[in-house]
Amino acid sequence: MTISLSVPAVGASVTTGGAGPVVRTDLGPVRGVATGRTELYQGIPYAQPPTGFRRWRPPVRPRPWTAVRDASEPGPACAQLDETGGVAAHSSEDCLYLNVTGPRRNRSERRPVVVYLHGGAFSSGSGSDFDARRLAATGDVVVVTVNSRLGVFGFFGHPRMDGSGTYALADQRAALRWVRANAQAFGGDPGNVTLMGESSGGASVCAQMVSPPAAGLFQRAIIQSGSCLQSWPKNVMGPGLDAISYWAPRTAVQARGAAAAAGLGCTGPDAPACLRRTDTGKLLALNGQFVTPAFGTRALPTDPVKALRTGAFHRVPVMQGNTRDEHRLFGSLFEAEKPIDDARYRALLATSFGERMARRVYARYPPQAYSGQSGSPAALAWASVGTDVGWVCPTLAADRLLARHVPVFSFEFAEPNVPDFLGIFPKGYPPGAFHGSELPLLFDIEGTSVPLDPAQRNLSESMIMYWTAFAAQGDPNRAGLPRWPRFPATQSLDSARGGISQTDLAVGHHCRFWASRT
Repeated sequence: MTISLSVPAVGASVTTGGAGPVVRTDLGPVRGVATGRTELYQGIPYAQPPTGFRRWRPPVRPRPWTAVRDASEPGPACAQLDETGGVAAHSSEDCLYLNVTGPRRNRSERRPVVVYLHGGAFSSGSGSDFDARRLAATGDVVVVTVNSRLGVFGFFGHPRMDGSGTYALADQRAALRWVRANAQAFGGDPGNVTLMGESSGGASVCAQMVSPPAAGLFQRAIIQSGSCLQSWPKNVMGPGLDAISYWAPRTAVQARGAAAAAGLGCTGPDAPACLRRTDTGKLLALNGQFVTPAFGTRALPTDPVKALRTGAFHRVPVMQGNTRDEHRLFGSLFEAEKPIDDARYRALLATSFGERMARRVYARYPPQAYSGQSGSPAALAWASVGTDVGWVCPTLAADRLLARHVPVFSFEFAEPNVPDFLGIFPKGYPPGAFHGSELPLLFDIEGTSVPLDPAQRNLSESMIMYWTAFAAQGDPNRAGLPRWPRFPATQSLDSARGGISQTDLAVGHHCRFWASRT
């Protein structure tokens, strides 16, 4: 994907009022910060820095420490590019840190643990972008946000390197092992862990669901806009982009890596050592080539799409869903480049689907069906095509496959008026329930101000209660909230409709049409 939901600031903004609370982990003591109803511990290492000799190797357990370690500030984000193409400030290859947020500890309680994997197209973002104090306090859970290697450092491959294309997935498993060893010290239950992620973070959750080495490391899964089955035809995710899938064969990743290495002058038996000596910035220039986890590996023995279809995944309850207007975010790239009128809409369809299929798609998504809304009808039609073909319908198909074996709770976030906290939508282009728009109702997002109106605040509280009930018991239902049936029902989350109601994704997003295309 081409748009990051990451933001420039890092770490939750907190005030240290004297000595903070101290927790003893299995590696050593850490001092955090007490903030209102919560305790926050940031920048805790769960692996040694993956630098130098350890670049493109499995994560290694940190060395223990004896003095109390300051955990009042986050660690750096994993190395990534800024908007100018340089190494982003506050990012580093030394980045394998996590943050723990929980209610004030009561030693007699063992709360559910939510481990959150951030999005950002596998190439940007940081766990500390997501302030989990509201989620932890309202939902009475312990929340762990995680950094794992990104882009070329997380997904590079080479024929002479073990673990090609899966270093980030290994990091995530190391973080889960840390949680299993240390959750109890923070008031959490190490036997009740929910792995949760959005966008590429959601895809990471799905990857861990089909990864044999992740067996037993989590008991539930929440996947937001990141189904294993999601893929996008060419030119749909952005002008001129090739078709995109979350996954790639190991051989393809390694061949791409060998070619990139040769371009850097790293060939022959010494290629891995040469690459490990190469400057961070030079490697980041390759970032766009290495943003897909590799299958045919120890972490992913088979394509996750095939794994889902054959039932080769861990038997854990799943909550999974999308936003109603996912592709408004990506469709805005086209509108910003050049306004989409009827002629351009037809041309975009032809580029992505071919002339014959384009005529069928146009008939199914005619611009006049979107008249009466703010924004260009043709632009909204194009965004709806992207939402349905790339996001919602593949997720619905994944729900059906998962539901053969495990409880599935399906949702669609349909709140249309969340403020544009990304600040990237062209004037006059309605964001709708865009990709990532549910996040401010679950977290406070660093570097942004997202003023929710009273109805949205009520919806936020309901969502947090549903999400954390699922984390506690594998079922989102709890007293005082409307009932949420299992799939095939899908719940629509929209403040204008009283918070929650049922919807038919197959009808609302033309999924039978897309299933029938040839």
